[in-house]
Amino acid sequence: MRWPVSVEAPLAKNDSILRGSYWQWLKDFNINWLPTSIGVQSDINRQFNQQRFREVLEPGVEALDLPLLQQRNYLFNWQYTLNYAISNSLRINLTAANTNIIRNYYEEAGNPFSEINQDLSVWSGFFDTGEPNRHAQQMQLNYEIPLDKIPILDFINAQYTYTSNFEWQRGGDALNLAVAKEQNPGVPEEQLVLPSINTIQNANTHTLTTALTMQRLYDRLGLKKSSGKPTNQIAAPRTDKAGNTREGEKPNSPNKTSKFTNTLIDVVTMVKRINVNYSENNGTVLPGYTRSIGFIGTTKPSLGFVFGSQADVRFDAARKGWLTDFQQFNQQFIQRTNKQLNITATALPVPELTIDLVADRQYSSSLQENFRIEDGEYIQLTPNTFGSFSISTIMIGTSFSKSDEITSETFDTFRENRITIANRLQQQGGYPDTGEDEDGFPNLFGKTSQDVLLPAFYAAYTGQDPEQVNLGVFRSIPLPNWNIKYTGLMKNKWFRKKFKRFSLSHGYRAAYSINSFQTNLERDQLIGTGQPPVNPETQDLLPVDILNNVVLNDQFNPLIRVDFEMQSSLSVLAEVRTDRALSLSFDNNLLTEINGKEYTVGLGYRFKDVQFVTRIGGERQRLKGDLNLKADVSLRDNITIIRNLDVNNNQITSGQNLLSIKFTADYALTKNLNALFFYDHSFSQFAVSTAFPQTNINAGFTLRYNFGN
Repeated sequence: MRWPVSVEAPLAKNDSILRGSYWQWLKDFNINWLPTSIGVQSDINRQFNQQRFREVLEPGVEALDLPLLQQRNYLFNWQYTLNYAISNSLRINLTAANTNIIRNYYEEAGNPFSEINQDLSVWSGFFDTGEPNRHAQQMQLNYEIPLDKIPILDFINAQYTYTSNFEWQRGGDALNLAVAKEQNPGVPEEQLVLPSINTIQNANTHTLTTALTMQRLYDRLGLKKSSGKPTNQIAAPRTDKAGNTREGEKPNSPNKTSKFTNTLIDVVTMVKRINVNYSENNGTVLPGYTRSIGFIGTTKPSLGFVFGSQADVRFDAARKGWLTDFQQFNQQFIQRTNKQLNITATALPVPELTIDLVADRQYSSSLQENFRIEDGEYIQLTPNTFGSFSISTIMIGTSFSKSDEITSETFDTFRENRITIANRLQQQGGYPDTGEDEDGFPNLFGKTSQDVLLPAFYAAYTGQDPEQVNLGVFRSIPLPNWNIKYTGLMKNKWFRKKFKRFSLSHGYRAAYSINSFQTNLERDQLIGTGQPPVNPETQDLLPVDILNNVVLNDQFNPLIRVDFEMQSSLSVLAEVRTDRALSLSFDNNLLTEINGKEYTVGLGYRFKDVQFVTRIGGERQRLKGDLNLKADVSLRDNITIIRNLDVNNNQITSGQNLLSIKFTADYALTKNLNALFFYDHSFSQFAVSTAFPQTNINAGFTLRYNFGN
């Protein structure tokens, strides 16, 4: 149902006192007093099934008493939607769906507890709304943030979206029957009144999308390049006091500093675009909820919870008697969160040089716990939080340091960093100086402590000072990675004469990742007993979260790439790639290091209008088309080394040298028929003696026919 919407902009009148351009965002504010549309839909689903088994018996065999199977389902479903454009920039959409079960059964002989309905017509119980089985609703709010209406901020375009979900689900009859038996011991099953043990859950999603067009900001700040043209024009002839005619002034010579000024402005204004995307998703699952749902919804356990709020309602719900106190109830309370931040930017120091910057951060966690209700109090049982984490970083400071199966400069730095980190933890944590262990490390922070190893590892392989590195597990600010492409050599006359295109590329990616972390339950138990949270075996302070391993990886993809095509149709691609992955295990204090290098050279040549004479179909035909030849040769060398922090013993566990040669030749026999010859040759030699060299060759012809025009 839709109707004309009344729109009012109370501050848009010309006689308004808000006449400055900085008040435009407020003058554009308008209000729609009525919703845009309201929709309601319902359906009634009534089904009846009856099944009788056919008895096929041999003479003299006693007949079986097979029951007549009957099933009667009666569902009442309905949905409603509300669309409301509160203003031109603020819109709300609300949708909800309900599923109700109507208890409309046949009489069960000998079962006085059954719900009896002798009227078996289609209209029996038609106006009964039934018992709620499931309710789900979603609200979405979209807001276009009016930053672009403020003159100094008109280069920013931002949108915010909030989505909330709420679901009420009726509990199963088996659980409800078990609760009824516990609460009413000795009462016959057919006389029990079943409670309703339900599950409620909600979720919310925050999404912020921001685009910054930086050129608008530079123009507003007056950062514009000078054209270098003279500013004065030739003046008309004029007469001096003596009556002599004088010529007009000559124009000023071009500004000699304009070239330097323009170069400086190009550098200052090189960032042309910035995009910032942030997304956050949160959700809560609360089982054991005993309240039912209303016909159109509910505001319980709280209005905020229904519309996605993650404020803790479990303790208040328990005090109000809305959570079951069934002793055998074992469903878990769950609370999840997931946050993602992505920042991209494009910089053009000069028109021929493009730099794409990327930074991102991801964090996810989930709290799960069993609970018990005693005297209206919510009692937590073994709460456990686990999740993962990843953030972009920079490791370029150690990318080219020496590292082989014998020695590693960075690994040695990692070992040396441990004592520095341990002393910092002891001093900044406020712990008393109780001496040192046998390795010279302060007590509570030994050389194998997780709290010591992680910052020492991160500082060593990112090239940071161990005195300044962050001691925490999770980093807050992502560092940018980049892709660079340069095509400026084509401005040179010699290059334009020799090449059709010529480009240089470079790219870098690096990340710090925690694949899995979880709550240290041993530490929580010790704190609960008043004992110091110390590992009884190592006498080190137990960490807050247990980490299986942390990973640092980076790659030059590519380190350098040269791609060009000559005027003679010869194309060449040459590139070098490197990659590195470092995984530190806290279970056995081993570092797994994977290093890889790849060299690729590609050649291509196009022979135009190559003619072939064939006798396809018995007739002599002359074919004419382009013959494309392409060859790629790549050599990849990767090796996996395990390094032990406690023992000076490095082991090569895997690795190989892989040589790959690929050649293709394709020729267009006709407009629709294409022939392709391919040859792939790969040879691999492994770094460990238990694996034998391998050679694979794959060659053949392919014919492709295009049935299109």
